[in-house]
Amino acid sequence: MSAKKYLIVNADDFGQSPGINQGIIEAHEHGIVTSASLMTRWLGAGEAALYAKQHPTLSVGLHLDLGEWVYLGGNWKPVYIVVPMDDKEALEREVLHQLDSFRSLMGRDPIHINSHQGFHMREPVRSVALQIGERLGIPLRNMCPGINYFERFYGQTYDGMPLPSHLELDWLIDSLATLPAGLTVLVCHPGNANDLKTVYRKERAQELQVLCDPKLRTALADLGIKLCGFDNWRELANGSAQPVESRNS
Repeated sequence: MSAKKYLIVNADDFGQSPGINQGIIEAHEHGIVTSASLMTRWLGAGEAALYAKQHPTLSVGLHLDLGEWVYLGGNWKPVYIVVPMDDKEALEREVLHQLDSFRSLMGRDPIHINSHQGFHMREPVRSVALQIGERLGIPLRNMCPGINYFERFYGQTYDGMPLPSHLELDWLIDSLATLPAGLTVLVCHPGNANDLKTVYRKERAQELQVLCDPKLRTALADLGIKLCGFDNWRELANGSAQPVESRNS
């Protein structure tokens, strides 16, 4: 394994709303975001896809959207459900439908796959998503050997309580200093969510501010961390290639 450190900064929820799109675009053009995950079911998907096709330095994957839950009164309760999570056949149809939607919007296959609220980590979604990832030769978040994931840059706890310390610039820099050698994906959610009904609202603006802070780019350079996209992820994960240059490098 190479001793070098490579970092993909992947913004979730691309296409969910114009405000989310605006934040991700700003974080790509003025911050360190190098990748995004496209939600195909929302009204902002077309706008997001158009931007991505015009800016190929942003590597875009599929953000499967099967539902959303919120933690209230000690229990997880649904905000919306796209398809029953225990119906494998229905799940497979929906996942394939969203893959086809991505292809229609982008004119190509996704470059990686993940999911809203991480439901691809659970069966039966896991098996369906893994099969697609293997067929397309693309990574599925948290399921690909050789890729490390940093998912602690998030302003809430598991049960939805505020966690402001994890959105501080100094905390993020200190955390990135401990990254292992090889390829890491930093998961983030920048945006302006004023046009979206969500429990994760003000935190998105805070994420955006940190991701665009010039001190963060300087810190990455000082730490020897190279920004990149998913273009040649397999070689980077194996330590056998140089990254395809990102405009954010």
